[in-house]
Amino acid sequence: MSGVDPNPEQRELIEAIDGLYLVDAGAGTGKTFTVTRRYANIVAQDGVNPEDVLLVTFTYNAAEEMRERIVRHSGYGMRELANAPIQTFHSLSHDLLDEYGHDAPMSLGIDETITGSTRIIEDGIIEQALFREFIGQFIDNHPEYDEFFTALSETSELLDLIKELSAKGVFPTADGWYRDGKSHLDGDFEAFETLFADGNDPRNGGSKQSKIRKKLYQYGEDKTYLPEAPAKWDIRGDGKQVPADLAERVFEEDRTALKRFVHDVYHAYLEFALRRNYLNFGFLQLFAFVLLCEDHDLREQLGYEYVMVDEFQDSSKIQFKLTLLLAGTNNICVVGDWKQSIYSFQYADVGNIREFDERLERFTAELNRDIDRVTFQTTPVDDKQLTRNYRSTQSILDFSTHALTARATKNESLDAEAISEQVTPLTADTDRDDSYIEALTSEDEHEAILAKIDAIVDNDDFAVEGDDGTYRAPEYGDIAVLTRTRDFGRDLLDTASKFGLPMAYEGGIEVFRTDAAKLVLAWLRILERDAERGWALVLEEAGYTIDETKTIIEREAYPEAMVAFREDLRELETFGGVARRVFEQYGRSGPTADVVLDTIQSVHGTTTFTRGELIRFIEEAISDGSTHDVDAGAGTNAVTVQTIHATKGLEYPIVILANMNANKFPSSGGSGSDIAYTDPIGLRQRKVYSEDAHGVPHVYDNWKTEVLNRCLPQNYDEERRLLYVAVTRAESHLVLTGGTDPNSFLDSLPVDVEDIDPDLSAFDPEPGEHSTYTVDIPEPDGPASYSPHTFIDDAVFEGNTGGRGMEFGSDVHEFAERYVLGEAVETGDNPDKEHVKALLDSLEGETRAEIDAFLPLTVDGEKVTIGGIIDLLHVTSDRVEIVDYKTDITTHAEDEYRKQLSIYYHVVADQYPDRSVTASIFYTDDGTRHNITPLDKAALRELVLTHSV
Repeated sequence: MSGVDPNPEQRELIEAIDGLYLVDAGAGTGKTFTVTRRYANIVAQDGVNPEDVLLVTFTYNAAEEMRERIVRHSGYGMRELANAPIQTFHSLSHDLLDEYGHDAPMSLGIDETITGSTRIIEDGIIEQALFREFIGQFIDNHPEYDEFFTALSETSELLDLIKELSAKGVFPTADGWYRDGKSHLDGDFEAFETLFADGNDPRNGGSKQSKIRKKLYQYGEDKTYLPEAPAKWDIRGDGKQVPADLAERVFEEDRTALKRFVHDVYHAYLEFALRRNYLNFGFLQLFAFVLLCEDHDLREQLGYEYVMVDEFQDSSKIQFKLTLLLAGTNNICVVGDWKQSIYSFQYADVGNIREFDERLERFTAELNRDIDRVTFQTTPVDDKQLTRNYRSTQSILDFSTHALTARATKNESLDAEAISEQVTPLTADTDRDDSYIEALTSEDEHEAILAKIDAIVDNDDFAVEGDDGTYRAPEYGDIAVLTRTRDFGRDLLDTASKFGLPMAYEGGIEVFRTDAAKLVLAWLRILERDAERGWALVLEEAGYTIDETKTIIEREAYPEAMVAFREDLRELETFGGVARRVFEQYGRSGPTADVVLDTIQSVHGTTTFTRGELIRFIEEAISDGSTHDVDAGAGTNAVTVQTIHATKGLEYPIVILANMNANKFPSSGGSGSDIAYTDPIGLRQRKVYSEDAHGVPHVYDNWKTEVLNRCLPQNYDEERRLLYVAVTRAESHLVLTGGTDPNSFLDSLPVDVEDIDPDLSAFDPEPGEHSTYTVDIPEPDGPASYSPHTFIDDAVFEGNTGGRGMEFGSDVHEFAERYVLGEAVETGDNPDKEHVKALLDSLEGETRAEIDAFLPLTVDGEKVTIGGIIDLLHVTSDRVEIVDYKTDITTHAEDEYRKQLSIYYHVVADQYPDRSVTASIFYTDDGTRHNITPLDKAALRELVLTHSV
C-alpha cells in the first residue's frame, strides 16, 4: 500500500473525526489503511473507547483484517478489541437480536420468538430446500390462492421476491404492512411518469419515433392476452409518440389480490422459519430494524458516538436505515466507490452512495414520521476523495475510465460526457509504466487464451513486480482469467487440462450440474421409480452405446452388477449414505464431491423431504443453476480463473478479461419473474390465470405489465461497472479476449483488436506444484480405489448417536483449516471452535491442514489405493501427530473412526520413518483428545477384502 505514512488525502480523512463524511475511495487507493488509521485516531481521544465506535464492513474477513490493523496502530490489543463492534451488518444484527430481540417478531404479529439456538442459514441451496417444503404446505393450506400458483412458472421465485422486499425495508405484519411498506408495493406514479415522458420524446429532433414507441412495436408478439387487452395500434398510436395517457392506463391496476397473496406468503414464511428455528441474513436485518424502531430505550442506549461504514456502495436500503438508527450523533462516515457497485443481485443499491445526501434526508424523515428516531443534524455532508492508486499503472487507470462510458449495444444512447464528469480521476503511485494493454479475438477463444498465457509466462516483456520490489518474468500464478459467466470458466478449465496447463477455478459453480451430482441424481431416480433417465445416464457412464442403452432399457435387461448395486443402495436409510456409496463406487472424491455430499446431507437434515421430493429439488437446482463455492485447485503456481464478481477487492499482476462476447457480457438477461417488484412501478404480475376468458382455462400474459416493463429504460450501468472492476484488478498488464461475435464493449474501448489463429503445437507448460503427501497412485485402469469411509459401517450413525449434522461439522472443520492457514477467523462464541482454537494454540510445532493422503496396498496380489484427507498434521523434530476432528457429542462411533485413522497413520508413518507417529480423535464438543491404536496393514487388507466381495 502506501507504506507507513498516509498521503495528504488520507491524512485529511484520518484527522477529520467529527461530522458527516461521504468518502469517494477509488480502486486501490488504500481505503482499508485509511479507515483503520481513522478508527485508531478516534479511539485515541480522551473519553472515547472502542465500544463507542461502530465500524461496519461487508465480509467477516474484512472485519477481522480491520481489527488486526487497528491493533497495530492503536493503544488497544486484540483482547481489548475482541468484543468491539467491528463487524458486518449481519453479525451486528445477530448480536442485537441475541441479546435484546427475542420478542422482536411480536411487532409483526408473529408469536414465535428468536432463541439463542436459532440457526443462521447461509447456504442458499439449503434455504431453497426449506422454502420448497414451506411452499408445499402453504399451497395445501391456502386453496384460495390456486390461481396465483397456477400462473407461476417457479414457486422458488417467491423466495427471491421476499428477500428483495426485506432488503428494501418492506415487511408484513399480521394484518398489513409495517410502517410505509404498502406504498413501496404500490409504486411511484410520478417517478414512472417522468421516465415515461423521457422515453416518449421523439428522437433526432422529432424525425424519429420515440424509444417507447419503437419498443412497443413487438407488443403482442408471442403473447396471449385477456380479451380486454387493447390492440397494438391503440397502444402505439399515430405519429412519433405513443398516446400520453398510456402511462396512467398501464400504471393503474387493481393489485389488491396480488398484494394480499404476497403478504400472506411472506408473513407465513417468516412464521415457518421461526417455527423451524432458523433465519436467513435478510431476516436478521429485518428483525433488527424492527427492534430498533420499536424499542426507543434500547436505541438510545446503543446510540454509537461514531459510526463508519466501509464498502457503502454495497449497502442496501435497510442497511442505510440501520446505520441511522444505530448512530447516536452525526459523526457518521461512509466510504465507498460507486464505480465498484456490482451486487444489485444481492440487493445492493448504488443510489445509497450516488444519492447519499438526498437519501439521508429522505430516510431520516421516514424514520421520524411518528417519533424522533434520528435526533441529530443531517447537514452538512463533507465530501472527501482518495485518488492515489497503489495498485495499477497509470495506463491501466486511464484505460479503466473508458469502461464506464463503453456502449453496451451498438445503438445505446449514452451521455459519455456527463458520466465522465462524475468520475474522479485516479493517479498511479508508481512512475513505472510499461503496461501491455491489448485485445484479441479468435474462433477458438479458449485455445487463444492458452496460447497467450504461454507467450506471457517467462517473457520479460510482461515483467511484473516481485515481493522484493524488483521486476521479474511472470509465472502462471501471476495471471488471472476473469469472466462474466461461470460456464466459460469451467470450459476453459477443461481446455487447460487437455493441454496440461496448470489452472485453478476459484468461486461458485453450479454444484448440481456437476458429473458427481448427476450420478447421485441418476441413482436416486432409479431407486424412486426405476426411471429410464436414471438408467440411461449410468449405462452411458459405464460405456454402453446409445443403441445398447436403448435396448437394455426396453428389455429391462440391466447388468447384474448394476442391479446388485441398486439393491445395495436400497438397504441404506439416508440420502447421505446413498450419495457416499455412489461416490465410492465410481471413485469420485475431491472438493466438488464433498460439497455435493454435504449439501444432500444438509437438505436431509433440515427438511422432511421424501426421496421423490429430493429428486425434484435437485432437478430444480440444476434448472436454476444454484451455486456453491468450490475451489478446483491445481497447485500454487497456477493460473487463476474467476468470475468478475468473485474478484472484488483482489488484484493480479496480469489480468486476461475473457468472453467479451455478445449476449455474454453484458448479460442478455432473462425473461423476468412472473411476480416481481421493480422501482418505480411497484409489485406486478406478469402472468394471470383465468377460467372465464374465451371459455378455456389458460395462463395469460398481462398486457399492462408488458407495456410497463417496456417503458422502463434499459440500464447497463452495472455491467459497465463490472467491466471497470475487472480492468482495475490488473496491476501491470491487461489482455481482453473475445470469440467470433465480440461485444460492443470491446468495440467501444480504445484498444486495437487482433484476430488470431492460435497454434498450440509447441505448447510446453512448466510442471505445476502439487499438494504434498500424495504418493503415486496406480493407474486407474488397474487397481481399485477406496475412501476410508468405505469401511465405516453407516449403521453406527443411525438413531440418536449425538451427531449434529453435516452443516455444523463442515463449519467447524472450515474454521479449523482457516485458522491453521493464518486467516482472520472468529469463533463467534461457538464452543466447538473455541476448543479447536485452544488445541491449535497449544501446538508448538508446524501445523498443516487438509492434507491429501493416499495409501497403496497389495491385496491378494492386486494393487489398491485408499485415499482420504487428514484434518490436521502436527510435525515436530521427533514426532508427527495426526488429529481428526469429530463434532459428535458421544464417542459412539470411535471404533469405526479407528479404521479411518489407521489409514492416515500408515500414510504418515511411511513418509516419516524416523519419527514417532501418533493418531488421535479430537472431540470438539468438550475439547478432549482420544489416542487411537492403529490397525496394522494386514487388518486394513482384510477390510479391503471384506468390502470387495
